[in-house]
Amino acid sequence: MTELGLFLSRKSVNRSDVSRKTGISKTRLSELANNERTKLRADELYLIALAIDVDPCEVFKQVCKDLKLKEEI
Repeated sequence: MTELGLFLSRKSVNRSDVSRKTGISKTRLSELANNERTKLRADELYLIALAIDVDPCEVFKQVCKDLKLKEEI
């Protein structure tokens, strides 16, 4: 499961409602929630956040929490 999938699970989000509100297909939402190789677009993240009434920055921070800059030598 992806970080987005974990976030949606913790919030007990109904993906059918999110799909209906955002226009993002249920198939695409499942891909975003379950497949690590699927890339989440910024517009999708923003729409999902609006649909679940959460600050988009909160979702962004959760989804990208493991990203780090490379250390300089």
